[in-house]
Amino acid sequence: MKVFISFLMYFCLLHVASSQTNSISGTITDSASGEPLFGANIRIEELSKGASTNPDGRFIIQALPTGSYQLEISYIGFESVTEQVEIVDGQSARLDLKLMAGSLSLGDIEVNQSPVQLASTLSALDIALRPVKTSQDILKIVPGLFIAQHAGGGKAEQIFLRGFDIDHGTDIALTVDGMPVNMVSHAHGQGYSDLHFVIPETIERVAFDKGPYYASKGNLNTAGYADFKLKKRLNANLLQLEGGQFGYWRGLGMFNLLKKEKDSSPSLYLATEQVVSDGYFESSQNLRRFNGLLKYHHLLSQNHTLELSASAFHSQWTASGQVPQRAIERGLISRFGAIDATEGGETNRFNLNLQLTSELNNGAFLKNQVWFSQYDFHLVSNFTFFLNDPVNGDQITQSEERTLFGSQHSYLQEHSLLDLRASLELGAGFRQDFVNDIRLSRTLNRTSVLEDLSRGNVAENNLFLYAEEQIDLSERLLLTGGLHYDYFTFNHEDRLSGISSTENKGIVSPKLQLSYQATDKLSLYTKTGIGFHSNDARVVVAQQGRQILPKGFGVDIGTYWKPSENLFVNLALWQLDLEQEFIYVGDEGIVEAGGRTHRAGIDLNLRYQLNSRLYADMDLNLTKARLTQASEGANYIPLAPNFTSIGGLNFEGKKGLTGSLRYRFLGDRAANEDNTLTASGYFLIDARLNYRIGTFDFGLSIENLLNREWKEAQFETESKLLNEVESVSEIHFTPGTPFQARFSVGLRF
Repeated sequence: MKVFISFLMYFCLLHVASSQTNSISGTITDSASGEPLFGANIRIEELSKGASTNPDGRFIIQALPTGSYQLEISYIGFESVTEQVEIVDGQSARLDLKLMAGSLSLGDIEVNQSPVQLASTLSALDIALRPVKTSQDILKIVPGLFIAQHAGGGKAEQIFLRGFDIDHGTDIALTVDGMPVNMVSHAHGQGYSDLHFVIPETIERVAFDKGPYYASKGNLNTAGYADFKLKKRLNANLLQLEGGQFGYWRGLGMFNLLKKEKDSSPSLYLATEQVVSDGYFESSQNLRRFNGLLKYHHLLSQNHTLELSASAFHSQWTASGQVPQRAIERGLISRFGAIDATEGGETNRFNLNLQLTSELNNGAFLKNQVWFSQYDFHLVSNFTFFLNDPVNGDQITQSEERTLFGSQHSYLQEHSLLDLRASLELGAGFRQDFVNDIRLSRTLNRTSVLEDLSRGNVAENNLFLYAEEQIDLSERLLLTGGLHYDYFTFNHEDRLSGISSTENKGIVSPKLQLSYQATDKLSLYTKTGIGFHSNDARVVVAQQGRQILPKGFGVDIGTYWKPSENLFVNLALWQLDLEQEFIYVGDEGIVEAGGRTHRAGIDLNLRYQLNSRLYADMDLNLTKARLTQASEGANYIPLAPNFTSIGGLNFEGKKGLTGSLRYRFLGDRAANEDNTLTASGYFLIDARLNYRIGTFDFGLSIENLLNREWKEAQFETESKLLNEVESVSEIHFTPGTPFQARFSVGLRF
C-alpha cells in the first residue's frame, strides 16, 4: 500500500496541467447513435501529425504552429471527412464532429503507436464484419476465444483463451457498461460469468485485450478482459421473430420511448427478448429465457452526461448433462441421450447501473458510476451417476442468493510532463458481495434434498485503487506505466458447523507498456505486468489465508502491421506464469490447488479486404501450457487448448444482401495431466445470410453446415453406471449441435 501511495504522490507532484494553447481538441461521435468513436484517426497532412480518439471519443493535437490546416478524419465503417481549422497563437481550437456510417474499408485503418486503440479498431472491424446475433456470439468477438455449452443452454459457457480452460470465468474479467459480470466465490466456480442477460442487438462495441497489462483492471484479469458497451440510443425501432429446428423460437422488441428532437435530446429505449428452445437432445431442454433492458441517456449540459439503465433476466432449463463414451458404445443411450435427464437449473438477475461523466474546466474527464445487482442461481448436475450412491445416484444441486453492489470513479487528464505530452488516469472503487445460503446438496430427481455437503453465507469485499500515466516520449514512442492496488476482506459463515471466519489480504499489481511506431505501416509493442485471480472465500478461510491472491506474470511482444491498403496483421508472442492454478471440483464444492503453471504462445490475427464487397479474416492461436511442478510427461494442463483458429469470408452485396461463411477449429488436447486421454478437436462451418428490403430484414443462419458429429464440452471423469461393478475414468462429453437452421424476419420503423 505504501508503494502505491508513493506512486500517486509522485505523479501528482509532476502533474502540470497544460494550457493546451496552440492546439486542436474535440470529440468524434457516431451521428446516428451519438456513441463516441474510440480509435478514430485525425490527421494533419501538412505537418505529418495526428492523433486518435480515446474511449470517450476525445482527441487533442498540441504544439501546433499558427496557420490554417486541413484535418482528415476517418474511422472504419464511416465516411471520411475533411475540415479546415485555423490555429491562432496562444489559443486553442475546438472541433466536434459527427461521422456518418459508410462503406467498410480497411483503408480507413491507420497504424499508430497505441496498442489499446488498435485493439479497439480491431474490435470495431470484427463487429462490422460479423454482427453479434446470439448470446454465444458475444464472447466470440474476442480473437482466439472459444466457448462450450454443456448444460442445456442456460448455464454460463465454458471459456477457452490463451491456453486456459477458464471454466466459466476464473481468468478473464468481463464487464457490461462497467458493471462486473464475474461472480466471485460462486456456487459453481470462481469468477462464474453468465452473459445471457445481455441482449445481443443492444451491444454497440466490445473493448478487449489479452494479458494482465491494464491498470484499470484488477481481479480475474490474467488471460485477458472484455468490456461490453451497450447502445445509448436506437437508430430505429425493431420487431423481430426468429424460428428454427428443435423447437427454437426467439422474439425481440426494441423501442425508442422518447422522440429525438435534436442531438442533445434525452434518449430512452426498451429492449426485450424471449427465447424458447426444446434443444436437439432426446429429453427436451425446455429452455425459457426472458430479458428486459431499459436505458436512459441524457446530456444534462455541455459538460455533463448521465446514463441510467435497469435490466431483468430470467432463465430456466433442463439438461442432459455430460455422458460417458462407454454408454453410447454399449447402446445404453444414443448420442443425444442422457443418464440423468433431470439435470437443469434456474437463474435470475436484476441490475441497476448509473453513470455520470463530466468534463471539467481544465479539460479533464471525471467518471462516477454506481451499480447494484440482485442474483440467484440454482443448478442441478450429475457428473458421476452412481459412483457414490448406488441406490439414489449422485445428483447434486448448487444454489445461492446474492446481493452485490459497488462503485468506481476515474479521473483522466491530458497534460504536460517534463515538456512531453502525457495523460494521467486515477481511479478508485469497491465491490461488495453478500452471498446468502450458498449451498451444495445431494438431491434426488431435482426436488428431494438427501444431504447438505456444504452450506453457509459469504461476505466478500474488494477495495481498489489504480493510477496510470501515458507519456509520448516522441512522436512515435509511447510509454504507459501503472499500478493497481486491491484489498480484500473474506468472510465465511459455515451453517453446518456454526464456525465463522475472516481473512484479509492486499496486493499491488504493476503494469508497463512500451510501443513504437516504426513506420506509417508498422507499430511494435511490448507489454509486461502482474495480474491475479482471487480464490473462493470458503477455501481462503478454510486454509487460513493461504493462496488468497496468487499472481500471474505476463509478457507480450507484438506488432500491428499494414503491409498493404487491404491487409491488416496483428502478431504477438507471449507468455504467462501463474503462481497457482485453480481447479474447481463442482461435485465436492472445493477449489483444488493445481500448482504453478507456464503458458507461452503465438497469436496471429489477419484481416483482408479482397474487394469492395468481400472480406476475409483469420485468427490463429498456438499455445504450449504446462504444469511446472509436475514430473515430465505428467505436466499437461487438462483441457488447455494448444491450437485454435477462427475465420471466414464475409460479403456485403449491393442491394441489402449480406452474408458470411465462417469456420471454427479446435485441435485435439490433453484431457488429463499425463495425456493418456484426449479431448477430441473439431472443425465446423457456420453460414449466415441477411437481406434488407425497405423496412424489412430477412435472415437465415445455419450452425454446423456440414452436419459434423463433434464433442462440445469434454472432461475426464470417474463415474459408475447403474449395475456396473467397477467405476471407469474416461471422457465424458456434451454432444455439439447437429445441422441447425434458423430463419428470422424483422421490421424496422
